[in-house]
Amino acid sequence: MKVYNTLTKKIEPFVPREGKEVKMYTCGPTVYNYAHIGNLRTYIFEDILEKSLEYLGYHVTRTMNITDVGHLTDDSDDGEDKMLKGALREKKSVYEIADFYTKEFFEDCKKLNIKKPQYVSKASDHIEDYIRMIKKLLKDGYAYQANGNVYFDVSKMPNYYELSGKNPDDLKVAVRDEVEADNSKKNPADFGLWFTNSKFNDQAMKWDSPWGVGYPGWHIECSNIAIHFLGEYLDIHCGGVDNIFPHHTNEIAQSEAYLGHSWCRYWMHGEYLNDETGKMSKSNGEFLTLSLLEKKGYDPLSYRYFCLESHYRKQLVFTYESLDRAVSSYQSLKNKVKHIMEHADGTVDQEAYQMYQKQFQEALSDDLNTANALTVLYDVLKSSMSGKTKLELIQSFDQVLSLSLLETETIDAELKEKVLSLIEERTKAKKEKDYERADQIRETLNEMGIMIKDTREGTTFEKIK
Repeated sequence: MKVYNTLTKKIEPFVPREGKEVKMYTCGPTVYNYAHIGNLRTYIFEDILEKSLEYLGYHVTRTMNITDVGHLTDDSDDGEDKMLKGALREKKSVYEIADFYTKEFFEDCKKLNIKKPQYVSKASDHIEDYIRMIKKLLKDGYAYQANGNVYFDVSKMPNYYELSGKNPDDLKVAVRDEVEADNSKKNPADFGLWFTNSKFNDQAMKWDSPWGVGYPGWHIECSNIAIHFLGEYLDIHCGGVDNIFPHHTNEIAQSEAYLGHSWCRYWMHGEYLNDETGKMSKSNGEFLTLSLLEKKGYDPLSYRYFCLESHYRKQLVFTYESLDRAVSSYQSLKNKVKHIMEHADGTVDQEAYQMYQKQFQEALSDDLNTANALTVLYDVLKSSMSGKTKLELIQSFDQVLSLSLLETETIDAELKEKVLSLIEERTKAKKEKDYERADQIRETLNEMGIMIKDTREGTTFEKIK
């Protein structure tokens, strides 16, 4: 297995500390709103990574946090508290908001066939862990108190900028607009470990501490949850590229200062999903959620397929036209597999099986080249092997791809008759240019659990998984 390591800026062999045992940490969601599909692209990449490692013979123990103690919209403790923002928006408590959106997040993951990590833990459950770490950092001289808050002194970590590759001079006050003066800090890059004197009011979640009633900084959450469940060493830490600086940079600094040794050897990051205007976000244009795609008639696994066609380290531009192409390819793939299932013959050719499995493994081992992995799958479908051999390989590959290739949804006769009637009515409405009625019928079918697709041969349909 070879992976691109953000820390070293190169592709290198993956060698876990303990043989085939892999300890993996992935940053989880801040549960103040629905995850948008850009967020979900990162979780698909991490899911593929975990399943690829397992497929290649490793044993993975994975942990993920749930950020329910709101980190801020700006890392300088300067913007809105995201959790409070969500609570005010919906007139609920931050705890109700966190519970609701945590459940929604895992519903999205389920629809995308994303495996739930072995350990999932809320940030608010580890207050004592944060306090213990901060006490030691203060004692060892890596942290200091100022204006009621506790800050980490980044000048004590000579390799602070190694992960991000940033130039410290770029982070001086007034060099960039987003770097603001904070008279409480020794250095502009110092970050908060505990706040009792915040720059914004109405922080909803607070706890007692040796430094007064307050709340933890955002970065300290992941360090402690990872150490709590996985011990003092990590093999892989993942997240989106937007986590590299300052979040993951700060995790490394505080963790290695606390532990007294190197912490994590491999850092892997998924690139942005952009829309046509730029980086996708919850405040930029149409809020693209998985639920929205479903309302428009898209199968969530078509979006997973869309992501797998591109490499996780390449920026991907989302348009409905590109998603439609993925839908067409995915449906065609499902139809080919269904045909093989219906006409499976012969016996399993072990030599051919091993040859194609090796090619699939090589694609995964090449820094998760999912596009090449799909190519191997299509080569299997086009081959002259027996149907039995093809089915065995499809089943094997889908342990990683997780596209539910061998699952079929049946539609009873009564429902099928109703669906065909509505499709006929929709076709008539389109001919009469009554597009509003045609859209209403599509929405009705979607609510019935039926996804339709207009093709040159006519309108096809399938039951949504």
